[in-house]
Amino acid sequence: MCGKPDNKIECVMCGACCIAFDISVLGKKAGEPCAHLTAGRQCGIYENRPWGCRGYRPDELCVLFSSLSEEDKVRLLRKIYGV
Repeated sequence: MCGKPDNKIECVMCGACCIAFDISVLGKKAGEPCAHLTAGRQCGIYENRPWGCRGYRPDELCVLFSSLSEEDKVRLLRKIYGV
C-alpha cells in the first residue's frame, strides 16, 4: 500500500515541487522555478535546502503527474495545495 514507510515513493525528478510552492527563505514565489533547480531537475543545494523543502516528500501525486506537462503539474499542485 502507498503511504507506508516501507513503500517509500522515490522522486521522479519532475521539478514541479520546486516551481509550484513559495519558498520565502529563498525569496522564491509560488509558480516560479527555484533558482537552485538544475537543468537535470535536481536541487542544486540539496544538502543545505531550507526546512520547507526538506519537509516535502514525493507521494502518489508525483507518480500520477509523471505523464503531464510541466505546466500542468505545477497548475495541479498549486490547486491541490491552495497556493
